[in-house]
Amino acid sequence: MIDNFDHQQAAHCETGAASALFRHHGLDVSEPMAFGLASGLTYAYLPFVKINGLPLMAYRMPPRLILKMLSWRIPGLKIRFKTFRNDAEGQAFLDRKLDEGTLVGLQTSVFFLPYFPQEMRFHFNAHNLLVFGKEQDEQGQTHYQISDPVFSHTVTTDADSLNQARFAKGALAPKGRLYYFESVPERIDFERLLPKAIRFTGKANGKRNLTPISGVGGMKMVAKRIEKLAEDRKRYRQLFLGHIVRMQEEIGTGGAGFRYMYAAFLQEAGDILNRSECQDWAQRFIDLGDQWREFALICARLSKERGDHSLKEAADLLRQLADDELEIYNQMAKFR
Repeated sequence: MIDNFDHQQAAHCETGAASALFRHHGLDVSEPMAFGLASGLTYAYLPFVKINGLPLMAYRMPPRLILKMLSWRIPGLKIRFKTFRNDAEGQAFLDRKLDEGTLVGLQTSVFFLPYFPQEMRFHFNAHNLLVFGKEQDEQGQTHYQISDPVFSHTVTTDADSLNQARFAKGALAPKGRLYYFESVPERIDFERLLPKAIRFTGKANGKRNLTPISGVGGMKMVAKRIEKLAEDRKRYRQLFLGHIVRMQEEIGTGGAGFRYMYAAFLQEAGDILNRSECQDWAQRFIDLGDQWREFALICARLSKERGDHSLKEAADLLRQLADDELEIYNQMAKFR
């Protein structure tokens, strides 16, 4: 058991795990700061990656990239990632690191974590959690103490269930992946890193991004797909619209939540750098988060055939969101 571990609930699993690892190693990095420093904000439409038979829509950088971006961007920070061939090998390595007093992060499948309520379990293989201890019960079975960032309290999980979650099959299969901080700097030079992180986010999502499926291009592609739903069967139309809502508001932090989180990052950055434009962008991202929630509400009503909304109305709102975000991203791309 790591006695000095401090569990705190977070908005999102990967950024929450990153912030907890920083705190454990003596660095005051909030969850929004971890998200912003990693340039985690984006949008992507990946029709070739299926979640329950429907195309993946993402509102952040791909799983693991937030942690990897932090290790690439922050001098002196080294994060070790490791995968395994089987669960016995993976459990043995986890036990060894815990015996050494190391706080360990895991990539898992939500479906096999028994402390999740049954109605909240689904096949998503990129859920992050932290393991800070283990114990054996009277029958000799191993149980692990877990800090799951999306829970208000710590939980325990038996070894078999945790191994199932670590070695689940399918899209984004974790392959037993774990990670831990191998070295950390004495301090982080926020004054130097923050402008770089903000510029990167602007360039990755704005006019310099030429990829049609990511950034604002991905948003406009989904808007076109929403309009074409009129040509699809009613059942598929309902599933697709419901899928938009689930991917945006129920899985992870979602579209609005990530905009709010990035706004909190910009507020912190503005205070550190004493730059008023960061505060202005923060307020605009808060407003965008509200509009994303309105978009999700319209999609939900369309899926359930309630109200007098139209597919064109939903598509037009998404295009407007893309245009509004593009304007901010292009400004951020020039931030010095």
